[in-house]
Amino acid sequence: PAMSGKTINDQLHVFFFPFMAQGHMRPTIDMAKLFVSRGTRATIITTSYFTPFLSEWIEKVRDSGAQTDILNIRVPTEEVGLPEGVDSIHRTGTPEMQDKFYQACGKLGPQLDQILERHRPDCLVADMFFPWATDVATRFGIPTIIFQGTSYFALCAQTSMFMYEPHKKVSSDSEPFLIPHFPDQIEITGNQAPEFVRFDDGSELPRLFKAIREVEFKTYGVLVNSFYELEPAYADHYPKLLGRKAWHIGPLFLYGRGTASNEHECLKWLDSKKHHSVIYVSFGSVASFNDEQLMEIATGLEASGQQFIWVVKKEKKEGVKEEWLPEGFEKRMEGKGLILRGWAPQVPILEHEAIGGFVTHCGWNSTLESVCAGVPLVTWPVSAEQFYNEKLVTQVLRIGVEVGAKKWKRMVGDFVRREAIEKAVSRVMEGEEAKEIRSRVKGLAEKARNAIKERGSSVLDLNALFDDLRSARIAHGSSSEPLHQY
Repeated sequence: PAMSGKTINDQLHVFFFPFMAQGHMRPTIDMAKLFVSRGTRATIITTSYFTPFLSEWIEKVRDSGAQTDILNIRVPTEEVGLPEGVDSIHRTGTPEMQDKFYQACGKLGPQLDQILERHRPDCLVADMFFPWATDVATRFGIPTIIFQGTSYFALCAQTSMFMYEPHKKVSSDSEPFLIPHFPDQIEITGNQAPEFVRFDDGSELPRLFKAIREVEFKTYGVLVNSFYELEPAYADHYPKLLGRKAWHIGPLFLYGRGTASNEHECLKWLDSKKHHSVIYVSFGSVASFNDEQLMEIATGLEASGQQFIWVVKKEKKEGVKEEWLPEGFEKRMEGKGLILRGWAPQVPILEHEAIGGFVTHCGWNSTLESVCAGVPLVTWPVSAEQFYNEKLVTQVLRIGVEVGAKKWKRMVGDFVRREAIEKAVSRVMEGEEAKEIRSRVKGLAEKARNAIKERGSSVLDLNALFDDLRSARIAHGSSSEPLHQY
């Protein structure tokens, strides 16, 4: 239906409240862009750390006449004993600081209360890390939708683990068990389940995750950054498990993408390489490895004989010997391997035809970006729900191979030896199995693009969501805010 017949009062106003982490902010900006492009008004609640990232986008959107705003919220650091100015997870260096940060986020209720009372939006899209937000919004009759930045598969697994506690029925953390009441037969060990599932030691994360699981059963619904054709059995299973609506509207980063500028020197480097001849290695913005593990990665890559781009979170210090690299490594790898320090343009790298595989921590944003680029994965999960995503990739979709990480670790990955790295890299880069994997993942990339087309599964679900919100508004008595004069 054409937008032109709508009155201003019919315009939905949606508030987005993302967790203060890069991996949560990126899909939220994509989601806000998407909502705005469909005629919705969007406001993002965040801290000053992220305002610069957002402002640039907001300026662009406003030039096109759409309405978007940023509202700032302050993390009450002093109440939990954090230094002032820790307003993003990236400013916490230790698990203890992280815990305090989660605690501080739990104290944002009064500020959210004031914001919602003043603005009365039609809907609050709250990050899964703010389970208390649903109760705040309910006081004003505002429906809350939880944004889950992961796969349906991981959500189903987490909910099953929460409801049935299978990890408590085995004798040790290394003994495999089946995830109960699940569409596929998937084995996992206690070691691969998030620590806060296994140990309820009264610290912040177990408490938070219990609250997250509980709120899913009482919220208006759940938004998922995935697409139906990727995991149909789980997209169907999840709402049944919860008795709640869920809408799949992903892959969010694919909508309305302009052509990326190919300025970065690594893309020029890739231009000189053959198709599918380079492996890309990167572990996201939170996970980090110690020097000993980096050394294993370096020797494993060298032994595999493959060309590579490897992103490491290390500054180069002039004249200082780097303990994590084999002697003379960078010299030997000249022209063959590229080490990028800090940031890398991940999506353009993955989409470059020279890339043949991706060694990843299985964070959902990275996994989805690889699928959409048609790139096979080498899975190296570290924490969060990444071990579940690994099972989806390697056992259900069969588009990747495991490097063999066995243990969930909060911030530092489980130790994996060079032989395992070499072997996994070779498996996705050469031979028959690699060809089969590549053709499967290319098929999914095609389906991802179709999902976000006008009659695609994700766009249909998005339209259904907007219809649901309009009906909720009518049920609640017409829009609770006065007619604005624009």
